[in-house]
Amino acid sequence: MSNLARLLRPRSIAVLGGRWAENVIEQLDKIGYSDPIYPVHPTRTTIAGHACLPSLDALPAAPDATFLGVNREATLDCVQTLSAMDAGGAVCFSSGWAERAEQAMQDRLVTAAGNMAVLGPNCYGFINYLDGALLWPDQHGSRRVERGVAIVCQSSNIAINLSMQARGLPIAYIVCLGNAAQIKLADLLKELLQDSRVSALGLYVEGIDDPEALAALAQNARSRSKGVVALRSGRSSAGAAATATHTAALSGDDAASRAFLSQAGIAEVTTLDALVETLKILHVHGPLNAQRFCAVTCSGGEAALFADLAEGILDLPAPTSTQCERLSIELGEDIALANPLDYQTYLWGDTSATTRVFESMLQDYDAGLFVIDVPRADRCDPTSFQPALDAVEAASGRLRLPAFPVASLPENFGEERISDLIERGIVPLLGLECAIRAVAAASTPPGLPGWRPVASQADTSHNAGTALSRLEEVKLHLLDEAQAKSLLSHHGISVPRFVVEPTVDALARSAETLTAPLAMKGLGFLHKKEAGAVRLNMSTLEGQAPMKGAKGYLAEEMVTDSVAELLLGLRRAPPYGLTLVLGSGGTEAELLADTITLIAPVGAADIHAALRRLRLWPLLDGYRGRARADVDAAVQTVLKLQQLALAHEDLTDIEINPLILRSQGAVAVDAVIRRRSR
Repeated sequence: MSNLARLLRPRSIAVLGGRWAENVIEQLDKIGYSDPIYPVHPTRTTIAGHACLPSLDALPAAPDATFLGVNREATLDCVQTLSAMDAGGAVCFSSGWAERAEQAMQDRLVTAAGNMAVLGPNCYGFINYLDGALLWPDQHGSRRVERGVAIVCQSSNIAINLSMQARGLPIAYIVCLGNAAQIKLADLLKELLQDSRVSALGLYVEGIDDPEALAALAQNARSRSKGVVALRSGRSSAGAAATATHTAALSGDDAASRAFLSQAGIAEVTTLDALVETLKILHVHGPLNAQRFCAVTCSGGEAALFADLAEGILDLPAPTSTQCERLSIELGEDIALANPLDYQTYLWGDTSATTRVFESMLQDYDAGLFVIDVPRADRCDPTSFQPALDAVEAASGRLRLPAFPVASLPENFGEERISDLIERGIVPLLGLECAIRAVAAASTPPGLPGWRPVASQADTSHNAGTALSRLEEVKLHLLDEAQAKSLLSHHGISVPRFVVEPTVDALARSAETLTAPLAMKGLGFLHKKEAGAVRLNMSTLEGQAPMKGAKGYLAEEMVTDSVAELLLGLRRAPPYGLTLVLGSGGTEAELLADTITLIAPVGAADIHAALRRLRLWPLLDGYRGRARADVDAAVQTVLKLQQLALAHEDLTDIEINPLILRSQGAVAVDAVIRRRSR
């Protein structure tokens, strides 16, 4: 049994401190913890009705878990003492560590802990609802379960809020990471996944400290039919600034983080309610293998609203002719058969007939959502809605397909009814839009087997914050365009024929070997167009004036048979290593913002799939009879660019804009490459 396991499933607990320690003991009594509790205090005789010991040395044995509700200096001393005693682990509650620029102090804590597990510092602790054990200095709202989801948070307040949910989610563990000085996110998730009673993993994270370990963890969870869903803060610029005070946090680039989670097979949501609803689905069904969905309502208004909200999120194919025949037998000829289906109320209260309709609709899809808002029990009689709920359960059971009752408003169901249905394998979902997003998240495809991000060369310690600081301090050198294109050409990437000279007159003479039309460019500029260092469509360079600030000149043959323009970018930044951007290129690239982000390594199939997700794709595919672009050439260029970055660890940024796609071939017309100075 590992020390982390001892900490999370303790058979003895020590508690140090004053008011916060008293709160912990009160919550231990409330949850029904029956093993020994040892309050430790130098002057008090009792805490919360339990007799105190004067010091850690007075403990009868090394405790499995200890709550340290004392100041920083005392925390360091206690951790060292507990480690020497061979204690299991400790929750370090105090603040004032690396989150307040006291990294050296936090490093001392890790050293003092040795092999003992430490959560935090700056951490609330954990609640184990399976075994009735906790180190938690506050109220919480959930109850004991025999099986449930594990939730890991980098925010203690959000952990408290999630414990108060009244949506029927069975929670097995809630664990806070705090500063994650020793126990990291993946360490904790790995231990929780070992517990067979844990059905799924939910994350609230402000940063990812070890993407390689997290990708491995997610695939391990998938192999056990357990899903992982994450909610990230710091997606906006304001959110990123708010998380900067948490040492464990590195929000990084939002697009890169989204790409990493997707490629690792981790579902992502953007709200707390969607996190809870997705976890409910994963608890009962595991990750859904679903792409085609049906929706069933008894109201035209609900059907229209569902269709609007699901657009671009869920695939709702129309019923087949065979389905329509089956449905017409049950509903008659006057019901418009569509998806979403408004079956109206002709069958209301008839369980058998409603079940046949629900089965007829569901059986040709992967999963179904059935909009049913149950009247509030305090003022109304909800019994007439039970046949519809029974029909959902019966159709799901007979077809062995997921079927979700959906309340259009979250309050229109009731926690006890939800819990009862979940026990029977039916997951009620609360809120139309939230339900749609939760089902989509639970249907996130698995990551590629064995996929791991390329380790960031700047980050060998997996300390993302430190790695970023090191990278920012490195001086970067900009290759001029001639150097950049020579490097690309050396690695098999096509570039225009070009010549380079120190003066305009020499360039004009050398350019006579090129075929017009020509482009003339000044070297030494990061943004040549803005600096006025680009001249296009020239038949000759004779008589051209010098360009102010140029450190030399390049002339090249222009590509005249362009079908489309792409932007390709690679950058090296922690914590993900190499981030690849594909998108619409040209001078309007930033304005169009039509890009897809991937995390290296990627293969040809990944690149093809990404290109199809661009708004530009119809143009690449021969829009309205136009010539098709050579997409295979684009894919090969991306693969070569990736290999170039992997072969040259000193390259930090590579951008080709545009990569001109022809009907046959692709040419890198402009390139920017930066490398770390040696």
